[in-house]
Amino acid sequence: MNVKTESPGAQFWFVGASYGEKGDQTERFLSEGIWENGYTDRYLDLVQAMRPGDRIAIKAAYTRKRDLPFDNHGHTVSVMAIKAIGEVVENLNDGRRVRVEWTRVEPPREWYFFTHRGTVWRVLPGNWHEDGLISFAFDKQPQDIERFCNAPYWRERFGTKPVGAPDRFAWTSFYEAVATALLKHRNKRGPLVAFIEDMSRRLPGMGYLRSDRYADGGKGFVRDICPFTAMGLFNRGVTIENRRTIAKELATFLGVTEKVPATFDGVPVLFQMRSWFFPREADRKPDHIDALWRVFAAGIELADTEDDAARIEFVHAFDDAMRRPVVGWNLTIGLYWSQPWVFASLDSNSRSYITEQLRMPIATSGADGRCSAKDYIDLVGKLRTRFEEADYPVHSFPELSLEAWRHKAGNSPSEENAESQDSEDVETGDEGSAEEINQTVPPQQPPTVPYTVKDIVSDGCFLSLLEIEGLVSRLRDKKNLILQGPPGTGKTWLAKRLALALVGARDDSKVRVVQFHPNLSYEDFVRGWRPTGEGKLALVDGPFMEVISAALKEPSAKYVVVIEEINRGNPAHIFGELLTLLEAGKRTPKDAVELCYADADGKRRPVHIPENVFVVGTMNIADRSLALVDLALRRRFAFMTLEPRLGEAWRQWVVDACKMDPDRAKDIENRLTKLNERIAADTRLGKQFRIGHSYVTPTRALEAGETADWFRQVAHSEILPLLEEYWFDAPGEAEKAFEALMQGW
Repeated sequence: MNVKTESPGAQFWFVGASYGEKGDQTERFLSEGIWENGYTDRYLDLVQAMRPGDRIAIKAAYTRKRDLPFDNHGHTVSVMAIKAIGEVVENLNDGRRVRVEWTRVEPPREWYFFTHRGTVWRVLPGNWHEDGLISFAFDKQPQDIERFCNAPYWRERFGTKPVGAPDRFAWTSFYEAVATALLKHRNKRGPLVAFIEDMSRRLPGMGYLRSDRYADGGKGFVRDICPFTAMGLFNRGVTIENRRTIAKELATFLGVTEKVPATFDGVPVLFQMRSWFFPREADRKPDHIDALWRVFAAGIELADTEDDAARIEFVHAFDDAMRRPVVGWNLTIGLYWSQPWVFASLDSNSRSYITEQLRMPIATSGADGRCSAKDYIDLVGKLRTRFEEADYPVHSFPELSLEAWRHKAGNSPSEENAESQDSEDVETGDEGSAEEINQTVPPQQPPTVPYTVKDIVSDGCFLSLLEIEGLVSRLRDKKNLILQGPPGTGKTWLAKRLALALVGARDDSKVRVVQFHPNLSYEDFVRGWRPTGEGKLALVDGPFMEVISAALKEPSAKYVVVIEEINRGNPAHIFGELLTLLEAGKRTPKDAVELCYADADGKRRPVHIPENVFVVGTMNIADRSLALVDLALRRRFAFMTLEPRLGEAWRQWVVDACKMDPDRAKDIENRLTKLNERIAADTRLGKQFRIGHSYVTPTRALEAGETADWFRQVAHSEILPLLEEYWFDAPGEAEKAFEALMQGW
């Protein structure tokens, strides 16, 4: 999208006009020709950064669930109304006021999804979100709602789903509705407690609430309850059937009409025997439960309003609650339950996934080595920013929670997705009972999303369905497959997806990706001695032996090792004696051989590669630095050559998915085809040096009018250096080929 108002160094400001008790100041700002920062201790630096000539808009941000110009599938939508636009004419340099030539927007125009609730928001052009907002506000351009609906961060809630595709996070609407309904009981909790006590007599799995110890020395059912413990009634380590029954009864009492979830995939649950957010009545401060209601209410308010006062209240309430005994990291789980699209759960699985897989540190400057409110809000903000990136591993907090659960595949529920408090915080008197212990969930695997060859096509493969089925069939029969071809033909991309299709699900625990290189050894890949932190050596299995061990434990499942650039290493040296056992006809125990290194206990046990282990390798046949493949390796692998795929399938993908200009797409195809013909005809090169379609397939959606510049940048920064490498001994030939490629562009 072109931004008409853009100029070098352009800044665009979206500012609020409501300040707590002062109310909406829009009319005063318009009549006086000013905008004023209502705070004396915030946003001063941003206001001072406003320059004459900057464009500025008065906005009001809120949320809405109904009366929207698109199908929101029942989810809450962030809305930002543009009430006035103008130009800064003078900055008074006091950090509070600027003079503005205002134009009223009547009626206010509503912008969706990409919003900001802070009082001052500086927007710089350059990304499609920002450019779209700027054009909408200042150039009266319509919002491309469909693009936002199908962008990574919003796709799960608002995007167009294929017919029959499951709604992975349908449970979120129910949880939000329960949280909203619970809030009505904040100041009158007696009926809620009475209902829960009655339910505990009728339903299994709720005896843990009968073991409170009162301040007067008596014992019995809890006499007060916090909203998180109430939501925890159906978020504990009990059977799914029991969870659904409890959820249904609670929803009926609260007047919630949202459908009870059929599954709870990826929802973090509380440890079975430690499900309270507060100590016994005799041991807790009188305001403990009130403090939990406060942060619960503040979280919901923060999700629904732009008021800075809401953020301040949340910070105070969060820090106060986090300092209380028993609460711990479970506070973030409870906030996530109440607003799963707004808050992150920092249960143990999610913390591990965030730090280890997403490589994002979690600051812990709060009480007892946990997050402070500032740490938590900063983390949530950073994650939300990354969610908008198309190639980020996850795109929402529910997806993060689900992937964190999958990342711990094979653990029991109490370890895998249940969170217990630290040892010093767990004294609640929640001893449980036999009837609820019998309701404990048996060990289970995390849910998997099916993946087939059709999904490979829908992900953007330009091979036909028949060709892909042939590759999977060859891999299934031969056990070992190498995808070879010129650079940019999508070998690694396809290898990983063939692995998932063979497994039959998007299950990363069944697919191991490694890369061969000249320094990789048998000790790295199979088994060898490694130094430990104690200065000693330990015998450690490499990735290939780890896959073999996992496959032997689960013979009904398929495991795949994907080896990138298999000819960059020395396969015979890296596989060692297991190279012989790769052969499809030698996958039985009777073919087992002893490894060079004994097992960790010193015993030598023969090893075989089971039938359910498959290997997919990739090989660049244009790299002159690589040696020919060992014949022994070649005999054990099927080799399939991938060609540059420019044609109807490619054009349809880049036009529909990448928003490439259709005429430009056809032109790019013709130009690259002619270049490849020239390369193939050169006796110094040949077909294996042709340039693959990946070079001219955008990894993101292009802006309108951007195709020409995008291709020009790709040609100069990627294709030209490759041509210069090809014709390193004839630079004039590379120049001629590049000039022909770009002629008239």
